[in-house]
Amino acid sequence: MAELFIEIFSEEIPARMQLKAGENFSTLMVSGLKKEGLLCENIIYHTGPRRLVFKADIPLKSPNTFEEKKGPRVNAPEKAIEGFLRGAGLAKLSSASIKTDKKKGDYYFTKIEKKGLSSDQIVPEILVSIMNNFPWPKSMKSGVSSFRWVRPLKGIICLIDGKLIDCTIDNIRTNRKTEGHRRHGKGLITVKNFSDYCQKIENEGYVMISHLDRKNKILSDAKSICEVNGLELIEDALLLDEVSGLVEWPNVILGHMDPLFLKLPPEVIKLSMRTHQKYFAVKDPSSGNLSPHFIVVSNQTAPDGGAEIAKGNSKVLSARLSDAKFFQKEDMKFNLEDNYAKLNSIVFHKKLGSVRDKSERVALLATSIAPYLDADLEIVKKAAKLAKCDLVTNMVIEFTSLQGQIGAMYYAAQGGNKDIVKAIEDQYKPQGPSDNVPKNPVAIALALADKIDTLLCFWGIEEKPTGSKDPYALRRAALGVVRIILENKLKLNISNILEMAVSSRVNADPCLPELDPSIIDSLLFFIIDRFKVHLRDNGLRQDLINAVLQLGVDDLLSASNRIKSLQSFLSTGEGINLLSVCKRSGNILKAEEKKAKLPYGDVDTLTHKRSVELLNALIQARKNIVLEMRNESYSMAMTALSNLREPIDLFFDEVKVNDENLDIRANNLRLLIMIRDTALEIADFDAITG
Repeated sequence: MAELFIEIFSEEIPARMQLKAGENFSTLMVSGLKKEGLLCENIIYHTGPRRLVFKADIPLKSPNTFEEKKGPRVNAPEKAIEGFLRGAGLAKLSSASIKTDKKKGDYYFTKIEKKGLSSDQIVPEILVSIMNNFPWPKSMKSGVSSFRWVRPLKGIICLIDGKLIDCTIDNIRTNRKTEGHRRHGKGLITVKNFSDYCQKIENEGYVMISHLDRKNKILSDAKSICEVNGLELIEDALLLDEVSGLVEWPNVILGHMDPLFLKLPPEVIKLSMRTHQKYFAVKDPSSGNLSPHFIVVSNQTAPDGGAEIAKGNSKVLSARLSDAKFFQKEDMKFNLEDNYAKLNSIVFHKKLGSVRDKSERVALLATSIAPYLDADLEIVKKAAKLAKCDLVTNMVIEFTSLQGQIGAMYYAAQGGNKDIVKAIEDQYKPQGPSDNVPKNPVAIALALADKIDTLLCFWGIEEKPTGSKDPYALRRAALGVVRIILENKLKLNISNILEMAVSSRVNADPCLPELDPSIIDSLLFFIIDRFKVHLRDNGLRQDLINAVLQLGVDDLLSASNRIKSLQSFLSTGEGINLLSVCKRSGNILKAEEKKAKLPYGDVDTLTHKRSVELLNALIQARKNIVLEMRNESYSMAMTALSNLREPIDLFFDEVKVNDENLDIRANNLRLLIMIRDTALEIADFDAITG
C-alpha cells in the first residue's frame, strides 16, 4: 500500500461549509478510487479556514481485469468472423471460445485482459474531475478562468508515497509547498509526506489542521480561563463548531463589558455576542445570571496576552449593546397593544394579506380551540391579538430570532396577565425537534391556532412542500401540531379543528381565495404523515404504525397510545403467538377470496364442538374488546383478544376449514371472518410483518 496525501489550499472557506466539504471531498475521492479498483485504508481528512486535507493508503496499481467480448454466430459470414478476430486481437479462430444461447444459438466469444494502471495515472484524473464538479453550496470564478471554487484557489499538494503527482487545475500545478498561518507562519513550507506535513504545518506554520483539535482546545481553554476567574462558560455547540472553522491557531481571551448592559434581556445580550461577534457568553455560577464578561477566540497569539484584543472587542460589543438599549428604550415608550394597527404594514403573504389579517384568523381559531383546553376565552382572544405586536418593534427588527420573547418581555414589564405573557413567548414553539412545546393552556391554544392557520392558508393557495423544498416550513408546523397534542396528552379531533380553521378563515377574511372542498382531507393526510414520521423517530415500528393508522385516525393521542400498546404486546410470547394465529386466519381468507366470493353473513348451524366454542369465545371477546377500546384501555383490549388463542388453536387443530360439505365450509369461513373483524377493532394484523 502507498500513502496518498492531498492538500487543497485556497482563500478563506466559509466556516459553515468546511465540515461538509471535507466529508464530500473524502467520499468522492474514496468512491472514485474504488471504481478504479483502488481500495482505500486508514482514511483521514481535515478541514480548516483555508484548506482541505485528505490522506489514505492505496495500492500502487489497480488490478488487472477481464472483459468478455461477444462475437458473431458460429455460422456467420467469414468477414464478420474476421472483424471479430481483429477487434479481439486474436490471430486465429481457435483462440476464441464458443457459448450457446437458447434463442440465438452458438456464438464466438473471448476474454480480453485489461492491464491495471498505476495509481499515479489514476489519481490525477479523479482529482481533476472532483475539483471541476465539487458540490459547493456557493462557488465563484476567479479572474478570467471558468473554474469555480468556493474561494480563489492558491495551491495543490498531491503525493503518493512521497512522490509528487503531476496535475494542473485552473492553471495551478501541483507542488510540495504550502503556506502556514498568515501572521505567525514562517514562509512557504515544503513537505515530504503526510507526517512531515502535519509536523511542519503546526510547528513552523502555526496551523492546527484538525477541526476537532481546534474545537477541543477552544472549549478546554475557555473553561479553564472561566474557572480561574470564578466564572462559568455558557456552552454553545453550534457556535463552537463555527468558531473552530474561523481560526487556524486559536487563542482564547476573556473580555469584559459594562455591567450596566446586564439590564438588557439576557437573550438579547447572548444573541448580540453569538450572531454579530462570535463571542461565548459567561455566567456567574453562584447566581446563574449572565456575567459582564465574554469569551472571544482570536486567530493569533498576542504579545500582550490578548489585552488589546479584549479591549477592542469590548468596544465593538458595547456599540452593539448600546444600540439594543436605545431600541428597548424607544419601544417601551408605547404599550405593546399600540402596535396592533401597525401590523397592517407587514405582509404575511401577497395572497394571504397582512400579519394583522393573520392575527384575526388566529384569534377566532384559538377561541374555538380554547374550550377543549379549559382556557379562558377572553384571555386567549387577547393573547392572539398581542402575539405578533412585537414584530414592528425596533428590538425585533434588529434581533429577528427573538420574536415572541421580546413581546412577552415588554408585556410583562407593563404588568400584563401571566398567561398572556407565556402565550406570546411560546407561540412559535416547538421550532425544532429539540425545542420544548407550550404547556400553558392559553399558549397551547395560540400555538396550535397559529400553526394550523399557516398550514390551511398555504394549502389554500397551493403552496405545499415539494420534495426537499419547504420554504414556509410547513412540515415543521405540522410536526409542531403533532408534538403539542401528544406531549400535552390532548384529546382533540384533528378533523374538527381543521373544519374550525376553515370557518375562522372565512369569518375573519371572506376576501381570501375560496377553498377546495377536499382541502381538509389533503391537509389531514399531510399532518398524519408527519405524525407517522414522529412515531417512527421515537422508536415505533413502521408496520405497527400502518396497521393502526390505515383503519383511520382523528385522535392522534389515542392512535399513538394504541400503537405503543400494540408494540409492547407483540414483544411478548403471547402477542407473537396471537399474531401468528390472526395471520393464519387472514391468509386462508385471502386464498379463498381468490377462488370465489367469501360467504358473508351470520354464522348459522354449527356441528363441531370446537366451532361452537370458538363462536361463543368470539362473541364474548368482541364485547370486551369494544368496551376496552371505548375506554382506551388498549392493553386490556389486547388481553381480551389474546384470550381467543386457545379456542382458535383447537379449532384449527380439530376442524377441517375447507370441509366437503359446502354449508359447513361456509360457516367455518364465517368464523375466520369474525376472527379478522374482531382483531380489526384493534389493528389490521395482516399489515404486521413477522
